[in-house]
Amino acid sequence: MSGGTGAVSGPLPGLRPAVSAPELDSGAGTATHVWPLVSFLEFGALPTAAGCARLHTKNVLLEWKLHAVVEDAELLVSELVTNALQASWSRDDRPPVTLRLLANRERLLIEVWDRSPVEPLACEADLSSEDGRGLGIVAALSDRWSFRRVSSSLKVVWCELVIPRSQPGGGWLRSPSGPQLGSTV
Repeated sequence: MSGGTGAVSGPLPGLRPAVSAPELDSGAGTATHVWPLVSFLEFGALPTAAGCARLHTKNVLLEWKLHAVVEDAELLVSELVTNALQASWSRDDRPPVTLRLLANRERLLIEVWDRSPVEPLACEADLSSEDGRGLGIVAALSDRWSFRRVSSSLKVVWCELVIPRSQPGGGWLRSPSGPQLGSTV
């Protein structure tokens, strides 16, 4: 799983590396889905991590020719990673967070893994507040979102974007020479 635009580190405990296995309670639902395009990258709990995650997402999705979802995906990743970082900063050991992107013909699944025991809570932010809008933005931009707890101290917050059938650039599966799976990162 290397190449292209990013580095790959070992998965978090509980992070299933088999991308064609059922994604129980994740964005894929309980059905088995094949994710031919996968990227995951671990970020230290640093103030620059959200920007790096956004840039990684943009580059990966452009490589995968998923132009139609790049802007929304960047914003979703920014919100999810920022929330995960804030959860990490509340811990003394400041554990890393992991971003995983999965795509097939129909959808893009964005997962952000963190080691916080605190569950994400969507709340209505005061109009003058600078905080509290993240999960509201995620709910508004994504086709669906949720989270699941893998263990008492490991959770994944995910959201899903449907890939338009007639996206600009023809999509990652279309090429003059026939089907193309693209690269995995």
